[in-house]
Amino acid sequence: MSSNDDGRKFLASVDHYFNKAAAVTKHPEGLLNQIRVCNAVYSMQFPIRTENGYEVIKAWRAQHSHHKLPVKGGIRYSDDANEDEVVALATLMTYKCAIVDVPFGGAKGAIKVNVKNYSVEQLERITRRYTAELIKKNFIGPALDVPAPDYGSGPREMAWIADTYQAFHPEQIDALGCVTGKSVGQGGIRGRKEATGLGVFYGTREICNDPDDMKKLGLPLGLEGKKFVVQGLGNVGYHAAKFFIEDGAILVGVSEYEGAISKPDGIDLEDLMAHRKETGSILGFAGAADLENREAGLEMECDILIPAALENQITSDNAPRINAKMIVEAANGPVTAAAEDILLQKGILIVPDLYINAGGVTVSYFEWLKNLSRVRFGRIEKRFEQSAYDRILTLVEKETGRPLTPEERSMAARGADESDLVYSGLEETMISANAQIHETARQYGLDNMRTAAFVNSIDKIAVSYMELGIFP
Repeated sequence: MSSNDDGRKFLASVDHYFNKAAAVTKHPEGLLNQIRVCNAVYSMQFPIRTENGYEVIKAWRAQHSHHKLPVKGGIRYSDDANEDEVVALATLMTYKCAIVDVPFGGAKGAIKVNVKNYSVEQLERITRRYTAELIKKNFIGPALDVPAPDYGSGPREMAWIADTYQAFHPEQIDALGCVTGKSVGQGGIRGRKEATGLGVFYGTREICNDPDDMKKLGLPLGLEGKKFVVQGLGNVGYHAAKFFIEDGAILVGVSEYEGAISKPDGIDLEDLMAHRKETGSILGFAGAADLENREAGLEMECDILIPAALENQITSDNAPRINAKMIVEAANGPVTAAAEDILLQKGILIVPDLYINAGGVTVSYFEWLKNLSRVRFGRIEKRFEQSAYDRILTLVEKETGRPLTPEERSMAARGADESDLVYSGLEETMISANAQIHETARQYGLDNMRTAAFVNSIDKIAVSYMELGIFP
C-alpha cells in the first residue's frame, strides 16, 4: 500500500471516530461539519541546492481549526508524508488540545524527505526555506501558528525555525514563541523532551488505579507488576517505558523497525538502549529471544501494549492476534477504525491517542507561555517558597523538640523549580482530562473511551463556536 493510501486510510479513520461521536451529541449538523472540516492547507514545493544540482522538496502545513488561536502542531520529516496524513494529524491535534483544555486549534506540518539521505547543512537549508514559505503566507507566528517537533525532527530543527522567524521579525519581542520543542538554551522549557512519554505514564497510571476499569479487565489496581510491550523506542516510547518501569511495571517485549524481542522476566531498558547504540539493532540482546518479525512484537501476550511509532500499525489483519488487555496509543492513530471494532469485541480497553499522548502539546503550551512572559517558571517564587517552608519547619522543631537533619530540612523546604512545575502541571492536566472523559462516558452512557473522548472534545469546541455567536 502506498503512503497516499495510508494517509487516506488514516484520515478516514479519524473522520469515522468523529462521526461516531457526533451522532451521540445533539449539536446541529452545520456546527458539526464546521468542527470536522480542515480550515486551511498550504501545499508548497521549493528548490534546494545539493551536490548533484537542485532538488525540489514538497511540504505541507495544515490548520484544521481556528476556533482558538494560535493553532498548534508538529512538523514531521518523512518521505512517506502526504497531504491526507497531515490533515488527519492536524484534525487530531484540534481534538487533543480540547481534551486537555489547552487553548489552541489544531495544526500539523510535514516535509517529504528522509533525513538519513541529507547532510546537516542540507536539512538546515530545507528547514529554513520551509519556514520562510510559512512566513510568506502567515502560517507561522506566536499568535497564529506554533509548530513543534514530530517524527524526524527535534530541538535542532526548532532552533533553525525560531532563528529564521526572528530574522524576518526582529521587532517582535515574543518571537521565540513562534515554535516550541526548542532546547532550553534556545528558549525551551525543562521537561519538554520527556513530556509525551511522561503524559502516557500519568494517564495510564490513572486508568490502572480506577477500580471499575481494572475490574472489567480482570487486572489488579496499579501499574506495579503489569507486563507491557512497547513498539518504537524513540523519544516517546523510551520515556514511557522508563516511567512505567520506575513505577514497577515489567517491560517484556520491544518492537522496532529492525525486528522485535521478547524477555518474559523483564528487559533492562538502559542495557537495551546501550546495546542498540553499539550494534544499531535491538536484536541479539542478551537473554532476550529474537521474534520472527517486528509485527510479532505487537502480538505478544501482555497486560499493556504501547504502540509508540506511527499510524495504522494495528489493522483488521493483525487485530485478531493482539493479546493485550489494554492498548495505550502513545503514537497518533496506531489503531485503524476496522481494527478497533475487533479489539473492542475482544474486551480490550483502548486508551485513545487524542488523550494519552497529549503530554507533548500540554508542555508545549507551558513553553509558549514561558516565551510570551520571558521568565523561567519558578525563578520569581522558588526562594520565597523555600524561605517560607524553612520558617514553618523551624516552628515545628520548636514545638516538637525534635531537630530535623540537614537532609530532611533540605527535602522538605525545597522550592519548586521549572521542571517540578512542569511535571506538576502535566500530572494535573492528565488526571483532570481522564476524569472528564470518564464523566462524559457516564453522562452519555458510553463504554468506548475513544468515543467518550471525542464527545468531550466536540462539546468543548462547540461551546467555543456558540459563545462566538457563529452558531445559535
